[in-house]
Amino acid sequence: MSAASGGRVTLSTRQYRWLDRTTKLAGVALIAAGLDAGGGTLAGIALAATGVACGLTTVLIDNP
Repeated sequence: MSAASGGRVTLSTRQYRWLDRTTKLAGVALIAAGLDAGGGTLAGIALAATGVACGLTTVLIDNP
C-alpha cells in the first residue's frame, strides 16, 4: 500500500480484491444488524448507514 499523488491510496490487485470483499461483507453484516435492531429505530438506521459507508469505502481507492 502506498500513497499516490493527490493523497490517494493504491493497492496491488490482490490487496484491493481482499479489501473490497472484506468491506462489502462488513457492510452487509452491519446492514443486517441494523435491520435486526429495528429498521425504523435510530440504532437500526445508524447501523445501516454505517454499513453502506463501509461497503463503499473501496470506491475511493485506486485499483491498478
